[in-house]
Amino acid sequence: MKYSLYTLFFAAALCAAGCADENGSSPKPPRTDAELSDVWYSGGRLGTAFNTTSAAFEQPTPAVENSGMYLSFKNGETLFEKIFTQADDGSVRGGLGPLYIRTSCVHCHPGYSHGRRQEGVFNTVEIGNGYLLVLTDENDNYLTSLTGMPQTHAVAPFKAPIDESKITISWLPYTDEWGNRFPDGEQYELIYPVVTIPEDAYYVPLLGVGGAPVPHGSVRTRVESTIGIYGTGLLDAISDEDLKAEYAKQEQDGYFRLNEAFFKNGEWVKQYSNPRPQDGGTGEEHPFRFTYALSRGPLQDAAGSNAFWNITNVTRSNRRYHYMTAAYAEVASKDADVQARFYDYFPDRRTDAGVESDIYDYLMATDLAPEISDEYYVDLMVWHRGLAVPAARNREDADVLLGERKFAEIGCAYCHRPTWTTGDDRLTDPSGFFEDGDSRLPKYPHQKIWPYTDMVQHRLCMQNDIRTGWCRTTPLWGRGLHRKCTGSAESDRMHDCRARTVIEAIMWHGSAESDARRTVEEFRKLSSEERDAVVKFIESI
Repeated sequence: MKYSLYTLFFAAALCAAGCADENGSSPKPPRTDAELSDVWYSGGRLGTAFNTTSAAFEQPTPAVENSGMYLSFKNGETLFEKIFTQADDGSVRGGLGPLYIRTSCVHCHPGYSHGRRQEGVFNTVEIGNGYLLVLTDENDNYLTSLTGMPQTHAVAPFKAPIDESKITISWLPYTDEWGNRFPDGEQYELIYPVVTIPEDAYYVPLLGVGGAPVPHGSVRTRVESTIGIYGTGLLDAISDEDLKAEYAKQEQDGYFRLNEAFFKNGEWVKQYSNPRPQDGGTGEEHPFRFTYALSRGPLQDAAGSNAFWNITNVTRSNRRYHYMTAAYAEVASKDADVQARFYDYFPDRRTDAGVESDIYDYLMATDLAPEISDEYYVDLMVWHRGLAVPAARNREDADVLLGERKFAEIGCAYCHRPTWTTGDDRLTDPSGFFEDGDSRLPKYPHQKIWPYTDMVQHRLCMQNDIRTGWCRTTPLWGRGLHRKCTGSAESDRMHDCRARTVIEAIMWHGSAESDARRTVEEFRKLSSEERDAVVKFIESI
């Protein structure tokens, strides 16, 4: 890719602007790098950005800049931020649909952060709504007639699988066993979401395992919000061996039961692999490490790589098929409205088999032309793997230091493990697109990082809980900047943004069956000043 002198100058200007604070000055570490302790470098020396502005989550890592990848990073950033269209003229951001969830990635990740809590109508056109629907049968199995991340939009001539204008989110109050009150009398509130989808909102039949019908009254409806995407390259650089050692340690400690679907008796029960030949799948196995449900392994075939395809349905060389279900293709192929207009949009799909067959074959095809080039996909992954973690703040404040001590003493630091040291960062890719050690992407070998997660699933047993009840410990790094970066008035914590404050998030950990029950009991014993210190610490990291 060639760049003009003007482009290089403009990129330099963007870099300067991105590093300046909102008063025009450049934020600097409180001392020189040599004097600054590791706790300030949340993402290690290769993965930390000293920026506390509203663009704090958008910065490239030093590894990106050291490797001369800045322009590729900025190009990938535009793919994340800009809107995709239906255009099939070979434009950079064409190829939206036929079904999709959002027109851009930034819709789900305001300020590159966790999504914002939403009320009322489920409006995914609004930037900031990071919610994805979670629709299952009574046994928490996904509905097979809908994609795992259900789509609520379509491009002409197709119709959306679900009419999102009929979806509503209501927030109900919840009172815990302590009456939402600490022993010293201080009160807090708890709320949780209830999602309602009427039966006439569905375009497809409701089918479960093996295609069996699922009665509308038996469908479980939930929402899960997106998480912050900064620092995912650093989490990917944690070695497989160190992940296994953490599971083995927790199993041996025996404080709570691990999810035996993943790990049992010192060994993996299952690991992530990509066996699909149409994806270029290698079949190699690696531990699950990304998403609440631990559904993805290495980053190069994980949440971002997958979401870029299934959110917009834009094809690429190793995803030459639509994010689609056979049930939808069957309904759409028999829809008279779709049949009447199909050839207006897809004249090259006409065959002697007839319009019903042509529609079905198009929707289920596995040999579609790539709509984004390999070069641009590499740029996207340079950006995704290259997002820095904001440096910690106020780490010498007396209240923050007190909060850090209490955070450890009451047990928060067991699951929200403060530090990891990354491995060799082999940069594996089960989809086969990137090679081991691929020089096109930034790497983070042997970095001491501070994500505050054990990368393991635990159970909190909350009201209207997350699907399956198991949730990977969410990294806490940078979350104190969420409101500044997203413009939200709330902290928007937990998997569905039910916690509007840090206190609410902590207290949602406190059910009698929760793996964190003992920790919450200890938190309740703290004085008001100590509780405030814990909050201040969490906001600082």
